[in-house]
Amino acid sequence: MCGIVGLHLREPSLYPQLGALLTDMLGQMCDRGPDSAGMAIYGDRAWSPVGESTVSLLDCPVPAAELAATLSASLDTTVTGIDLHPTTILHGVVGAADLAAAVRSVVPSARVIGFGDDLTVLKGVGNPIELANRFGLPSASGWQGVAHTRMATESAVTAEGSHPFSVGPDQCLVHNGSFSNHMSIKHQLERDGVVFDSANDTEVGARFVAKQLAEGIDLEKALLMLNETFDGFYTLLVSTADSFAVVRDAISCKPAVIAETDQWVAMASEYRALANLPGVDNARIFEPEPEEVYVWHR
Repeated sequence: MCGIVGLHLREPSLYPQLGALLTDMLGQMCDRGPDSAGMAIYGDRAWSPVGESTVSLLDCPVPAAELAATLSASLDTTVTGIDLHPTTILHGVVGAADLAAAVRSVVPSARVIGFGDDLTVLKGVGNPIELANRFGLPSASGWQGVAHTRMATESAVTAEGSHPFSVGPDQCLVHNGSFSNHMSIKHQLERDGVVFDSANDTEVGARFVAKQLAEGIDLEKALLMLNETFDGFYTLLVSTADSFAVVRDAISCKPAVIAETDQWVAMASEYRALANLPGVDNARIFEPEPEEVYVWHR
């Protein structure tokens, strides 16, 4: 079933409240996906300091401080590590792709689950609101956040199978539904040189979108191409460092509602996740149309 929530803030005075608002939204969706959860925050300066790149890992076999020290020596720059089990956050004054590559070299068994200049991804197994509180999500700040409560259908209950899938720099995709033809698309992407980390159908969608963006196609066009290529039932929330987008399949049986004000844009699987947002009584509230791509930019 799964539950999606996302919040794109237009009003800078709300940035300090991002984590608290997103946590409340996530809490309303726990019954839609009680087995695991993931969340992504754009712009929290404790997790993603200005001028530094950030990499998020799962199941790192060594403590964050130890890994950071090793990376600092190999990259000849200071890398800082934060333990938020089972997620590890690393940041330093080095390119995000270079930091991610160094991490994969030093701890090949760990899974890179997010990287970029502004993005922090956190994942875990268990009750979503308990995970959010343990990670410290209510105290996070920033301009944009997405989160997902998962009820596993296509793969095992693991932290790495939870959403968002972040496979491109500062990019996230969260998904409610399933892609029925994802294996044939995966095989084509593999023939094109794309490498996968899991058997999850959502990763195929994320890799597809990331490939289009890397080739210079804008987000709206990339999601239109996804609609043309993927079969199944799905609602997607896709985010980048400067964009927030929603798209549904032609049947649109997977629920979604959008609310928009001058101060923010929010999306959720059900209205109850939006009900406590500031000024929601004056929001424009609507259900996204089938196969129409909705994009907001920072």
